[in-house]
Formats: sequence, C-alpha cells, structure tokens
Amino acid sequence: MADSLDHAPAQANNLPQFLALTIGAIGVVYGDIGTSPLYAFREALRPLGAGGVGREEVIGLVSLVIWTLTAIVTIKYVLFLLRADNDGEGGTLSLLALLLKKGTRYPVMMFFAGVLGASLFIGDAMITPALSVLSAVEGLKLVTPALDDYVLPISVVIILLLFAVQPRGTGAVSIFFGPITLIWFLVMAAAGIAHIGDDLAILSAFNPLYAVGFLWNAGLVGFIVLGAIFLTVTGAEALYADLGHFGRRPIQSAWFTVVFPALALNYLGQGALVLSHPDAISNPFFLMFPNWALLPMVVLATAATIIASQSVITGAFSLIRQAIHLGFLPRFEICYTSETQTGQIYLPLVNTTLLIGVLALMLVFGSSESLAPAYGVSITGAMVIDTILAFEFVRRQWGWAALTATTVLLPLFSLELVFLGANLFKVQHGGYVPILIAGALITMMWTWRKGISLLREKTARHDIPLSQFIAMVERKSEHAPVDVPGTAIFLTATPETTPAVLLHNIKHNHVLHKHNVILTIKTARVPYVPEKERYTITKLSDRFSRLELRFGFMDDQNVSRALARCRKEGFKFDIMSTSIYLGRRKLIADAQSGLPQWQDKLFIAMADSAIDPTEYFHLPANRVVELGEQVII
Repeated sequence: MADSLDHAPAQANNLPQFLALTIGAIGVVYGDIGTSPLYAFREALRPLGAGGVGREEVIGLVSLVIWTLTAIVTIKYVLFLLRADNDGEGGTLSLLALLLKKGTRYPVMMFFAGVLGASLFIGDAMITPALSVLSAVEGLKLVTPALDDYVLPISVVIILLLFAVQPRGTGAVSIFFGPITLIWFLVMAAAGIAHIGDDLAILSAFNPLYAVGFLWNAGLVGFIVLGAIFLTVTGAEALYADLGHFGRRPIQSAWFTVVFPALALNYLGQGALVLSHPDAISNPFFLMFPNWALLPMVVLATAATIIASQSVITGAFSLIRQAIHLGFLPRFEICYTSETQTGQIYLPLVNTTLLIGVLALMLVFGSSESLAPAYGVSITGAMVIDTILAFEFVRRQWGWAALTATTVLLPLFSLELVFLGANLFKVQHGGYVPILIAGALITMMWTWRKGISLLREKTARHDIPLSQFIAMVERKSEHAPVDVPGTAIFLTATPETTPAVLLHNIKHNHVLHKHNVILTIKTARVPYVPEKERYTITKLSDRFSRLELRFGFMDDQNVSRALARCRKEGFKFDIMSTSIYLGRRKLIADAQSGLPQWQDKLFIAMADSAIDPTEYFHLPANRVVELGEQVII
C-alpha cells in the first residue's frame, strides 16, 4: 500500500502549485456547471415564448439566474459546504460516513438520505453526458439546417468514444481539461461582454427585486420556469465531491476569479441579445456568435461538454467505490489506471451501465430540449439531501445549537424545496427518469445491507468463539488435527469467532498449520488510513495470531502489499510457505428467509455478480485456497 501521504487531500504549498490546482479545478470541478449556458437560459425562456417575452420578464429571468448562482453555489457550496469535510474529502457518502462515525440520533434516516443523494448523483451521471453533448452538437443546425438529421448520430458516436477511452484512465486527458475549460469560460465571458451593450437595461438584473417581481407576476408559469432556472447550477455538487482532489482554496479561487464572472457575463449577454433581438429566443447562446464563429464554437462547446461528461463519469466511479467499501454494494471490479494516483480508477461494470443508460436516454428523448426536464429533479434532490446532512453535520461536528443551524440552513433548504417542487412538475415530461434510476439504486443498496445482515445472523448461529476453538485444538488428543509446517491466513469479517473456512479445512483435510493468522479487513469511516494505523497484530497463542488491516473508504485495498509491509513491521512469514484460505458461499433462496421472494433473489443475484475476493483484495492467486459451502437464505 502506498504511503498515506500519496493519498492526502490536495493542498497548495506554493504559488505555482496553487495556480495549477486552480486551473485543474476550473476543468474538473466546474466543467459541468460551465456547460449550463448552452441550454439553461433557453429552457427558462421556453414556457414564456408562446405569448411573447416582455422586457421585464427577460430582466427578471437573468436576475433569477444571477441570484440563484449566488445563493446556491456561492453561499451554500463555495463558502459553507466546502468547510464540512471528512478529513479533507467531500461528497454525500463521505459526509454520511462521517456522521455514522461520529454518531447521530437518526442513523436510519441519515443512511437513507445519504443513499438517496448518492443514487440521484448516479442519475445525474447518466443525464449529464446525454444532455450536454446533444446541446453542443445541436449548434450544427445553426451552421446549416442540412446537418439537423446528423445531430443524434454524431452525438451517439461521441458518447461511444468517450466511454471507450475510460479503461485507459483520465490522467493524460485531464492535463488538457483545465486549459480548454479556461478558454471556454473566457470565450463565454467575451461573448457576454460583446452583447451586454445591445441593451444596457439588462444590468438591472443585479437588482434582486427584478427576480422577486418576476415570480410575483408570473404566477404558475413562474413556478414552472424555476425548474429551468435550476439548470444553471447543475454540477454545483461537484464542488463538494471533488474537495479532496483540489482543496478548498483553489476551488474557491477558481469560482470567484473565473467561473462566476464568466457565467454572469454570459447570461447577461444572452439576456441583452433577447431584449434587442426577440427572435434569438430559439437558441440565444449560439446566436451570440457571428456566422463565421459558429462552427469553431460548436467544436469548443463539444469539447467542453465532453469534459463535463468525463467529470461526472469519474465522479460516479469514485462514488460507487465508496459505496462498495462502506458496505452498501457488493464488490465490483476496480481497475487502477494510474501507478501514483489511486483516485484514477475504472469500474468496467459501472462504465457499461452508464453507457447503456446514456445511449438509451439519447435515443428515447432525441434532443436536449426533450431531455432537459429530466435533469432538474436529480440535481435539486441531491442538493436538498446535502442540506439535510449538513444540518446534522454542523450540530454533531461543529457543535452548533439547533436554533443556530436552523437559522443558517433553513433559508437555503426552503429555497431548494421550492426548486425541487418546480422540477417535480416535470415528472411526466421526463423527470421520472432520475426518480426511476434512484429508486433502482436505493432498492439495490437496501437489499444488500439487509441481506448481508440476515446472512450474518444465520451464520452466527453456528459460530464457535475463537478462544474456545484455540483451547480445543491445542489440547492433545487422538482426534487432534495433524500438524503441518507453514502459515495459514484465514479471512473473516468476525475476528472474535472461528472462521468457517478454518473449521471446514480441519473437518475435510484434518490438518492445522504451524502458524495460523485470523485476518480481518475493515473499512474505516475516513477517506484514508495512515500507514502507521493500518495494522494491528495480536498474539493469541503460540500457533494463533489475529491481524487486522484497516483501510479508508478511498484507499486501494491491496492486501498483498499491506502484508508485505506487515512483514517489515515484524510480522514474520514466508509467502512461499503461506496459504490464504477463503470461504466461498453458494446462497440458496429460502421462502422463510425473512426477505420477500423478489428481494431474496435480488440479493443472491448481487452476491453472484460480486468480483472474486482474490482479485478485489489483490491476493497472490497461487497462494489462495477456496473452500465452499451452501447457505440457505
């Protein structure tokens, strides 16, 4: 296992490093929110377009955009949530792990809230590539209407290529993320500045009274418009999830110096363009550019959307790895695509699932206009969950009184509930997509946790305390197992009881090794475990020892490397005379298991899909012995 310093959250120790992290944050952290101008303002105008859009409405909409960015992104995420970290790591599951570690009065509610937030993020990881790439490629229709029929095929090809390169890792590509996205923001800012002069009245949008006045006069239509306005902050949750990769100060610096000014200027420019040319309502972003610049902008926009898509894909990989290590999902294959950065990972099953989901969304909805309503529900839902977890966090971790926490967070929570309610109006128009995705993932995580708990209860009935077993085998009798040389390592999740695989070995082979190690692998509710805290070796008798390996939920759980380090710390064994024993269970459904039949079958299917522990824990395959048993569940 690499030293814990290799995994430490990013920190800027000097100016060049700070600038590098800031530019990197512009590409990775803000890639998603940076593509929102492609479609957000257009979708906000759409419900008003039938009866014509008045000047006050346009200014009110831009004012809503600016103040939504200020309240949700600047205040909640950039200034507040970036401080609510789990040893430098952020994100929904990271925060949930911290709450479960510190203790909470509502563990079940917090668990389901965290799982719901994580599930909604996975829905976002499917919708973002589909919507972003479609919205960028649709700019070709403005270059020439003849390309209209090629938008969907080109978008599908881009998505196929994007997912095809995932096994190679993002290290080399990510070097270009920051500079390209920086160019993207600068071009957006320049376009906005060029058009603000079309109608300087748009600058009135900085007055929040225009936003309030729009909502007051628009009635039900204004409530519907709020669902589209929230598209302007899609990707804001990435600020929190990517905290450990870049650190708080570079992320904050990128927002205040580049991202927020560029977004605000571009939305102001789009608003001024619509005020002076009402026909630009059809696609105000691309119509900001002259005809000669349309094709280069489509190319640049496509590059920006690919970067935004890459960000949520890698975010989904990281989130699923956290869920696996925290015991919310079975073990899936995890491939590490970098020799130095354990955060760069690739999960084949997750990659394939995301690809199928993205292609299905593109083919079913066909255009960004049709797909946009599906987007808001997942984003607003995830943000509401973040606020709920943050409320518990500031009380448990920071010691805030309930009144103080309520005073600070209730206004944000109320605002997000309004946005969520506005997006729920779109359920029948595509908003059901993230709800279905989240529902499926929650069902899987709940089933896995419930099934594992039931399995442990059933196997515990036949457990023998380890101390009792050691006393039994060390008493010399005619039925004692035969002593054989070497070391045997037995993996178990319950170190106080005798591993079932050890009992099966004696029952069928009638042998006991000279040295026997009871190995337990535990995942701490912190991102990374320092090397000096990774091992605990306890001598139980002359022949038995207990070894506990602890990993963080962001660590690479490489047991072979950890055992080698143990040897340097005084745990003496020869790998060539060591056998590692694993138990393999074949689960059989039982109508009386306590689970509904469908859930019983789902749990067994999930267990069967899990990767072999030898691969997952990087065990030396030529030293592993597996013994099987059947368990009725």
